Amino acid sequence: MNAIAPTKLGFIYPLGGSEYEYYQFADDSDGAVRSYLVGARIFGEGRDHDVEQLRRTGSIANLEEAARGLVPLRPDVAIWACTSGSFVSGRAHAERQAEAISRVTGCPASSTSLAFAAALKMLEARRVALVASYPEPAARAFVEFLREFGIEVGELVWLDAPAGPDAAQFGVEKIVAATRSLDLTGVDAILVPDTAMPGSETKRALEDVCGRPAITANQVTIWEALRLCGKSFPPAIDMKRAKVLRTLPGR
Repeated sequence: MNAIAPTKLGFIYPLGGSEYEYYQFADDSDGAVRSYLVGARIFGEGRDHDVEQLRRTGSIANLEEAARGLVPLRPDVAIWACTSGSFVSGRAHAERQAEAISRVTGCPASSTSLAFAAALKMLEARRVALVASYPEPAARAFVEFLREFGIEVGELVWLDAPAGPDAAQFGVEKIVAATRSLDLTGVDAILVPDTAMPGSETKRALEDVCGRPAITANQVTIWEALRLCGKSFPPAIDMKRAKVLRTLPGR
């Protein structure tokens, strides 16, 4: 009997400190998933969260170059696993990024920012709290991106990390404390973007402390990859349940 081939998830990742979450998810799938990460060129030299540098990082040419590294691996799906580098120039550009990656790799493609939007749509969430690692200009660019999908950011805090590796050093306690400073009345979900930050423990802590679904970047990126593949693996992912995002990878 032939073994079932694993589903191959390809991620274009701006190396920053949380790559292991993608490999941990694959390890937890008992062989059902393989995660492949290729690095994208990051511009900014320690200031890569500056808006102009993010636009350079998220350029179509830069992503096409990175996507070529996935082609020999023949992934079933390819995701630009960077929140800021996908939202910074708006919805239309994010969609063009995904189209370009798909052309290069020959498989369905998306990005972390589009994953946030897809998850919120499935949740029927309309008002969110945003805890952003970025400086204010980048944080507000994400607010504008979400508005293009009909999502209102009712509460916003930015933590001024100049670059991804700085954000990777934020502990769970810092994110929880920042969130607890916000008024969560009427908030449907808490968003914590930035794939440089470890997300699984943060998601669990926020849900336990704040009583709201929490969407963290790496976990929603993996969910989007599986969604585009039409696959679901333990832990089960069911975005329509009451505590939907407790079932995202990492819970």
